[in-house]
Amino acid sequence: METPPTICVFGAGSIGCYIGGRLAVTGAKVRLIGRPRFGEAIAKGGLRLADHLGADFWLEPGSVDYQTDPKTLADAALVLVTVKAGDTTSTAAVLAEHAPSQAIIISFQNGIANEEILRAALPGRTVLAGMVPFNVVQLAGPTFKQATQGALDIEASAAILPFLPIFEKAGLPLTQHADFRPVQWGKLLLNLNNAVSGLSGLTLREELSQRAYRQCLAMAQREALAAMKAAGIRPAKLTSLPPALVPWLLGLPDWLFLRLAGSVLEVDPAARSSMIDALDAGRRTDVDWLNGEVIRLAEKNGVPAPVNRKLVKLVHEAETGNRRRWSGPDLLAQLRSGR
Repeated sequence: METPPTICVFGAGSIGCYIGGRLAVTGAKVRLIGRPRFGEAIAKGGLRLADHLGADFWLEPGSVDYQTDPKTLADAALVLVTVKAGDTTSTAAVLAEHAPSQAIIISFQNGIANEEILRAALPGRTVLAGMVPFNVVQLAGPTFKQATQGALDIEASAAILPFLPIFEKAGLPLTQHADFRPVQWGKLLLNLNNAVSGLSGLTLREELSQRAYRQCLAMAQREALAAMKAAGIRPAKLTSLPPALVPWLLGLPDWLFLRLAGSVLEVDPAARSSMIDALDAGRRTDVDWLNGEVIRLAEKNGVPAPVNRKLVKLVHEAETGNRRRWSGPDLLAQLRSGR
C-alpha cells in the first residue's frame, strides 16, 4: 500500500487545528505544529471538530500528532501555513531550513501577498496562495467549530491536484482560481470588520445586528473600494451582492437590513473575530495586514483613508493595554471625527 503523504499545518491555532483536524478525521496523515498550550490541551482532551451545520467529530487523546518543533516538517509533502501575517517572514525562514524542497506550501493567511513573501524566501519551491473564508471559534474541550459558511479557496496549480480528493473527502473542497489576487482583496473587504468587531468586544451576531457598527464597517469598505478603483483592482464577489453594494446594505436601518440580509446573522452565536482573541490574550493583532493594506494601497494611489487609519490607531492602543469596548455610536462618532 502506498504511504499517504504527510500534511503539516504550521501555526496550528484555531484555523489550523480545524482544517488539520477535519483532514485527520478522514484518515489523512496530518501533523499539527504550533504552540505548546494547544498541544497540551489536545493531548489531554483530544480534538473535537464541529460546524454550524451539525457536523461533530472527535479525535481521542493520543491520536492527534501535535508537535512544537519545526524539525518535524522534515517529511512534509504539503505544508499549510496558518500563522498570522506578521509572522510570515519568520515562518519563511523556518520553512527554508526544515521543510523539504519538494513540499507544496499553501498560505492560508489573512491579508495580501503573504505568498509572495514566502516565495521570495523559498526560491524554486511551489508556494500557492489560499484563503479560509469561514470563521472558526475555539470552545472548551478543546473544540474548534466552523461558525460561518464558506469553502476553501486556492490559487490554481497542477501541483495541488493529487491532494484535491483528500480535501474533498474531509468536506473541505478546494476551489481553484486562476487569478487569486481579486479573491484576496474580496476577502480583505470582509475582514475589515475584524477591527470593528475587535474594538466592540462582541460576537459577530451581536455586532452586525447593530447599525452603528455596520456603518463603521461600511465607511472602512468605501475607502478600500476607492483605493482599489484607483489601483485598477476589481475585488471578487464573495457574497450574494457585488462588493460595491455591500456598504449600502450595511448602512440600512436594522429592520430593513435584517429583512434583506438576515442570512448574514445566521452564524453560530459564539462566532467572533480572531482579533478579539488576540486582544484578550495580549497578543499582537493582524490589523496592519488588513486595514493597513488599505492604507498602503491608498497612499500609493493618492486616495485618503482616514477611517482605516483611525481603526488601526485604536486597535494599536488596545494592544498596548489601553483596552476599551467601544459602543457602536461612540466608535462611529470617533471614526467620523477623524475625517
